[in-house]
Amino acid sequence: MNTTAAGATPNAKPTRFGGWFGRARSGIDALPMHLPVRLGGAGVTQTKATPMRVLGFDQALVWVTVALLTWGLVMVYSASIALPDNPRFARAGYGPVFFLTRHAASVAVAFIAALLAFQIPMKTWERSAPWLFVASLLLLVAVLIPHIGINVNGARRWLPLGFMRFQPSELAKLAMVLYAASYMVRKMEIKERFFRAVLPMGIAVVVVGMLVMAEPDMGAFMVIAVIAMGILFLGGVNARMFFVIAALVVVAFGTIVASSPWRRERIFAYLDPWSEEHALGKGYQLSHSLIAIGRGEIFGVGLGGSVEKLHWLPEAHTDFLLAVIGEEFGLVGVLLIIGLFLWLTRRIMHIGRQAIALDRVFSGLVAQGVGVWIGFQAFINMGVNLGALPTKGLTLPLMSFGGSAILMNLVALAVVLRIDYENRVLMRGGRI
Repeated sequence: MNTTAAGATPNAKPTRFGGWFGRARSGIDALPMHLPVRLGGAGVTQTKATPMRVLGFDQALVWVTVALLTWGLVMVYSASIALPDNPRFARAGYGPVFFLTRHAASVAVAFIAALLAFQIPMKTWERSAPWLFVASLLLLVAVLIPHIGINVNGARRWLPLGFMRFQPSELAKLAMVLYAASYMVRKMEIKERFFRAVLPMGIAVVVVGMLVMAEPDMGAFMVIAVIAMGILFLGGVNARMFFVIAALVVVAFGTIVASSPWRRERIFAYLDPWSEEHALGKGYQLSHSLIAIGRGEIFGVGLGGSVEKLHWLPEAHTDFLLAVIGEEFGLVGVLLIIGLFLWLTRRIMHIGRQAIALDRVFSGLVAQGVGVWIGFQAFINMGVNLGALPTKGLTLPLMSFGGSAILMNLVALAVVLRIDYENRVLMRGGRI
């Protein structure tokens, strides 16, 4: 018989979920107690008058995302309002609201893209994962072609799209999440065999890494490698194999740093940013980031009161936005940002575990991959701003200035919300 979430009889037969919905009830009581389920929004119930399309979504996740986007919009304006006073920006015709307008437009475009992404079923994402991965590789190749990719300060990372510059490495992060999850589902039966299960995935990561490092963009490569490793681990790869992979990745990144004089200099500057040798060189950004956070003390100097953003701290509206937050909102503001990202990452991972409990392995791995991506990148950015990690060009997700990053972050979160929506449909006896 068809099982519904309301109006079912106590003697209803168990469904294909192993008896989890054997006795259907309404509201939160309809959820199986041994599943890791807690609905973020209101307790939405399905009645005969309530179609499946309005079953609801994780409202708390949406509001935390909106809070981070809004705060980021305010801080991008605060951190960039004085940039037109710099002759380099004044000659380009930038006004006080130039970066605010660009960032707001990026958020609007990203919001529309996220709405479209939410409409796509996870089955479609799974089928298209390999093709999306190939498309990201082609774009990574295209950005390296002269007169196609845009060169900024010696880095060739952007493609011109007219209304914005698109960074293919950001698409590669989402493509890696989807492809790695799809790969693990397809190779589930051989995940105990190293060469058959892990080597092909390793080759894919190396290919992406070579293209990204040619830009160069070591930060993006680190995030992509961690995404792949995280999904392999969460997908059930043998622990010994995982530690072998982790050791190889550490050795690879150590070799990259050791073979590059300017990367070695960054490490030395991180270890002693206040020395005469580094304070005006590779340690300049880090030292002024620490000065900004130190000035903020407990409660900050107030919104708009930052001194370091006045041409002392480079890239204050991008990589070092947290330093401006620390100066204007103090320790309280920094702890609030950390707390919001911790909650966001934990909630995304929870949605992934919920999907896996419903026997939706691909969806679960995708959600957890997005959680690894956002959580790891936020951790690296915060560590750099606080002087706990060497300087690395990674933005703060959802907050820093950057159209491509905002676009792909919101699309990824829309996919997570789609996974949560499909979980809710299944838990109420519906079909997807």
